[in-house]
Amino acid sequence: MNALRTIKVLHVYKTYYPDTVGGVEAVIEQICTASQPLGIQSQVLTLSQEAHPIEHHAVTVHRAHLDLELASTGFSWQFIFMLRQLAKDVDVVHYHFPWPFMDMAHFLARVRKPTVLTYHSDIVKQKNLLKVYRPLMNRFLKSINCIVATSPKYLETSEVLQHFKRKTRIIPIGLDKNSYPQPSKERLIEWQSKLPTKFFLFVGVLRYYKGLHTLLEALASCDYPTVIAGAGPEAQQLQLQAKQLGLKNIIFLGKVSELDKFALLQLCFSFVFPSHLRSEAFGISLLEAAMYGKPLISCEIGTGTTYINIDQETGFAIAPESPSELRQAMQCLWDHPNMAQDMGIAAQARYNELFTSETTTEQYVKLYRMLTNEKASNEQD
Repeated sequence: MNALRTIKVLHVYKTYYPDTVGGVEAVIEQICTASQPLGIQSQVLTLSQEAHPIEHHAVTVHRAHLDLELASTGFSWQFIFMLRQLAKDVDVVHYHFPWPFMDMAHFLARVRKPTVLTYHSDIVKQKNLLKVYRPLMNRFLKSINCIVATSPKYLETSEVLQHFKRKTRIIPIGLDKNSYPQPSKERLIEWQSKLPTKFFLFVGVLRYYKGLHTLLEALASCDYPTVIAGAGPEAQQLQLQAKQLGLKNIIFLGKVSELDKFALLQLCFSFVFPSHLRSEAFGISLLEAAMYGKPLISCEIGTGTTYINIDQETGFAIAPESPSELRQAMQCLWDHPNMAQDMGIAAQARYNELFTSETTTEQYVKLYRMLTNEKASNEQD
């Protein structure tokens, strides 16, 4: 009876749909949606300028008012009180790291429920903040019942996680292909008419750590047709760089809809993902390309990107910020389409084996049930 009872889980993260769209938000949504048939009732607690609850894809999203934002960290007094109240009514609190204010709120709210923390990324950019924050972070991580790393590689290479290996387990990020919008034949034909027959594709937010400057440098002496879909803070600089390099076959599409993104993923020849810093902890877009059976090019940066993409098997994993290696990888795929096709098939097979939403969600559900059973057992003792 106990194994079948509904377990209530509260997911906690600094931003969520519909205010923001990102990798962590997508992970939370996948867990909430896929775990529901398995007896998990999920809620989300986040910050927003709109401080009222909403329903998003049949999940209640509680939104505390964002009072202040410093160094990409949101603060809210209301959040602390909401966390305290909501935690009382759930079985498990599931934190999504990093968000330094969340650590402080956990203690101020006096959360006493079993806790899970998905460790999405080290703090990479705000080094000065990390020096001040580290004691609180270590105390917070020490208080968590179970930490989840999203790849073996990240667990091996994260300096922070080395101190918490005993309580850390690996659950990869999983995707449910059936939950994604499927572009119509007409939409695919429309995109085919606008784009080259054969092209490399990048999809994502144009951020400093995405390594797209290296991609443009690599194209300077080969100029393979390449499509960049996405907007972001680096967009203007990248377009200027492309102009200075005289690139003729680069296409900047700007931000595209989810439907158009998956049309592009279906149509592209290969997916290139040159992120060069550890801020790229996993690579959702890279996994989406694998899901569609595309040969992959990514960089070896000691994160989940090379858990998704196995060098010489599902594509190429090259040195970061190396235009020459990136150019060679692109040329190798371009000149050997049969090999590229085999790598794409291998990428899809790896997705099906390790990264389906069903596989990863089952692991989270087992973890939730284990923690609640342990708590019930301890209370009986």
